[in-house]
Amino acid sequence: MICKELIDLTHPLHEGVPTWSGRCGFRLEIRLDYDQGLRVHSFKSHAGIGTHMDAPSHFIPGGLNIDQIPLEHLLAPACVLDLREFAGPDFLVELRYVESYEKKYGPIPAGAVVIAFTGWDRYWNQPEKYRNPDKTGKMHFPGFSAACAEALSQRPIAGIGIDTLSPDGANKGFPVHLAMLGAGKYILENLAALERMPAKGAFILSLPIPLVGASESGIRAIALAFSDNPKIC
Repeated sequence: MICKELIDLTHPLHEGVPTWSGRCGFRLEIRLDYDQGLRVHSFKSHAGIGTHMDAPSHFIPGGLNIDQIPLEHLLAPACVLDLREFAGPDFLVELRYVESYEKKYGPIPAGAVVIAFTGWDRYWNQPEKYRNPDKTGKMHFPGFSAACAEALSQRPIAGIGIDTLSPDGANKGFPVHLAMLGAGKYILENLAALERMPAKGAFILSLPIPLVGASESGIRAIALAFSDNPKIC
């Protein structure tokens, strides 16, 4: 098999990226500079900003921490559901969209990551539009429905992903997080460049910093698109 394209699905981090709270979640500082012989940086960051992974322990006591997720789960077939024509601010991915995908492309394989491509990342450089809060502060952006998440949590997949701040979208509370993380899956948030992804036939490599005891971590998410469907040993 030949890898024909590498696709970076990661948003670069800087102080102006959208965050859950709306406040700065990342800061990079120069600690030493060239007049002292070399440049050295330090950074301060919330764990769950930018393109990142939620581990089961984010919501589930005793769940796997980010450093405990098996390496073989981090390279996964990517099943990309293109939902841009439907995805308004309060859109939720229903199970019927997954079933429609499978009718067209075949069953979602074991170990896959099911990715909702909503097109919402077009607002990434407009943080308030990306967060889209109403007058009460409640944010409005696409996510998964609770029923869809519950159904997916029963499947032998590695996790789900989305190009928004959270797969819970307009849900009340966090039923998607609870279903997926409670089943030992992981969640990828704030994915980028999904328009470059094929619906099937690519693999997504999601590499978190193995922070001991952490429930979240920034990742470098890379897709590998092959000339035809590869088999990973």
